[in-house]
Amino acid sequence: MATPRTPLLFLPGLASDADLFAPQLADLADVADMRVADLTAHDTMAALAADALAKAPWPRFALVGLSMGGYVAYEILRQAPARVSALALIDTSARPDTPEASENRRRLMSLAERDFPAVAETLLPKLMTPAHVADRKLAATVRDMAARIGPDAFIRQQRAIIGRADSRPDLARIACPTVVIAGADDQLMPREIHAEQAGGIRDAELVVVDDCGHLSSIEQPQRVNAALRRWLTSGRSQA
Repeated sequence: MATPRTPLLFLPGLASDADLFAPQLADLADVADMRVADLTAHDTMAALAADALAKAPWPRFALVGLSMGGYVAYEILRQAPARVSALALIDTSARPDTPEASENRRRLMSLAERDFPAVAETLLPKLMTPAHVADRKLAATVRDMAARIGPDAFIRQQRAIIGRADSRPDLARIACPTVVIAGADDQLMPREIHAEQAGGIRDAELVVVDDCGHLSSIEQPQRVNAALRRWLTSGRSQA
């Protein structure tokens, strides 16, 4: 008898959609029944998490959140911890927004209202390594995702990110199998932020991906897929 596939919900980052996880959707289909949440309709983390929970087609599932998706994952764990069988946190943080970060987000929101294509050009050098920004296919993937999200949803997402809770007090309460995946060259999430999460969650594994910025899932998909496959097939992540 074939081993049942693990229900798996992906939570994309800011100005991103299912293409952020295209390599995972292609490679992990033999071990996971996968869906990608739409995180564009609301401007609070609580509402985004509630919407993702309401639309998830399974009573219990593994959860992968990248960047903003990680913030939503933490909120899902606050709202419905029993529904999460395993957790993967990719290039994300448990910390709240700093005043400086919030001000930068407001500047980008203002830019989005005037010239939304310029937002992607501003973000690209921060999202990937220089070599990956120079990769036309990868850069086009980021630009195309942002264009599909559009300025209105981008602004809603930024408002949700600015208002997110401090999830550090919740780390010790996370009891499901957890992997923290970090791009070694992530400009937005320094190494200590990932170590903080892996150290705060019981028995969490920290995987550092070399030659990789903030968008690990598309910058180094083979290494990320290997870490997720190991996490999914460890025997502890079944729903």
